[in-house]
Amino acid sequence: MSSGPGRLYRLAWGLYLVMAVGGALWIGARRGVIPLSLFLDTRAWWLDLLLGAGAALLLLGVWKGAERTVPLARELDRQLMAALGPLQPAEVVGLALLSGFAEELLFRGAVQSAFGWLPATVAFAVLHSGPGKAFRLWTLFAAVAGLLFAALVEWRGNLCAPITAHVLVNAVNLWRLTGASGDSARLGQGETEGEKEA
Repeated sequence: MSSGPGRLYRLAWGLYLVMAVGGALWIGARRGVIPLSLFLDTRAWWLDLLLGAGAALLLLGVWKGAERTVPLARELDRQLMAALGPLQPAEVVGLALLSGFAEELLFRGAVQSAFGWLPATVAFAVLHSGPGKAFRLWTLFAAVAGLLFAALVEWRGNLCAPITAHVLVNAVNLWRLTGASGDSARLGQGETEGEKEA
């Protein structure tokens, strides 16, 4: 394994910066200004943070269950780990913050407000695709996450909860896949105990 961040990590930074700028320009062009209320309900921000944390726990639980029962989920983890390369904790945090913010600004802030939750969810799922069967599972998981994030925006009227959820999910997954936690070493060794027993 290489000693630095992989190709996917470097590509991700450029992609997320373009998404953030594109989303901001799109929203600005439609609204004239980008209001604080798009990001935060100043009267109930704590509720949005709690809802975001709860949504993140739900999604992480779903993925943990998939890892235990679906071999394709473990294969996807290995492929993503190889593509990302090892990351330092600060790189994990930075990428999680940028990706969660940029994707929510574009897909929920711009696309959903212009075209509705379904096109935003489909576009979000398509972004999370790749070659092979394992990446189809990633696309499916992104569609489920996108639906949950869209519902939070429809309910709460701002991006705080989905951004919180998205950042937390990405941070936990990047942490365990890129060498910042011990899970990446386990994934890189090949078969897990569950695979050996199957």
